[in-house]
Amino acid sequence: MRKTIAALAAASAIALAAPAVAQDEEGDTATSADPYADTVFSGDYLSVGVGVALNPSYSGSNDYVVTPLPIVQGSLKGVDINPRPAGLALDFLQDPEDGPGFDLGIAARLRSDRAMQISDPVVKSLGKLDRAFEIGPTAGVSFAQVLNPYDSLTLTTDVRWDIAGAHDGMVVDPSIAYFTPVSEGVAGSLTVSASYGDSDFHDYYYTVTPAQSLVTGGELPVYTPDGGGFTSVGTTLLVGVDLDGNLANGGWALIAIGGYSRLLGDAKDTPFTSVRGSANQFLGVLGVGYTF
Repeated sequence: MRKTIAALAAASAIALAAPAVAQDEEGDTATSADPYADTVFSGDYLSVGVGVALNPSYSGSNDYVVTPLPIVQGSLKGVDINPRPAGLALDFLQDPEDGPGFDLGIAARLRSDRAMQISDPVVKSLGKLDRAFEIGPTAGVSFAQVLNPYDSLTLTTDVRWDIAGAHDGMVVDPSIAYFTPVSEGVAGSLTVSASYGDSDFHDYYYTVTPAQSLVTGGELPVYTPDGGGFTSVGTTLLVGVDLDGNLANGGWALIAIGGYSRLLGDAKDTPFTSVRGSANQFLGVLGVGYTF
């Protein structure tokens, strides 16, 4: 489950509202080659903040814990910085003035699944897993003015490999996000996403060996994954509210997020989920950010 990426996407959603607000302020008949002109988002800018998430103790857990989340998003010297779960992505392509925009860059994530905050005593008895550091290419395409003059639809795919020696595998995270401003001070984003892991990823997170089953007194039965495949599919709704009622001038904003995902395949069938947890995963986030 992408349990932390939703919160990090909040800064991005707030930033995307700038074109709508700028055009509203100039009037319906005004046009501009640069939709970010005369806003905090014209040129270099940075959004930083922090959120607090209520999320599963581990992917597949039915115990929930509170997790702090940093928020970083912006554009510096022509390089866009976009939020990712426990990480970020860099986009090196500049969008054209007209037509679809394209993203191409590098994405990275620190995966701490079952490396911290393990609430279930049976799962905790097996000890902690190592943290994985995943890095790889990201690519996407976005379309403006889909249903109204100010909205956008973005398709993105990240492909990452663990280089820290934890799961030593590959993950693929495709997503589709629809963004629209609701008013000059409120913006919303709805994202549908999925996650895929190869056989190394599945073996590391979902296997229960005979020795591990013995340690738990049989509470976790022996389980061998079938191999690589999709691990989850889910949706996230995000709302950003600018505290002075104007998203275009930056400053302070509040963020609220609700999310649901359903685990699939080995992620659902592993005893970590089917015996000690749940395939239904929920997320709630409240945060605050500042853009300058």
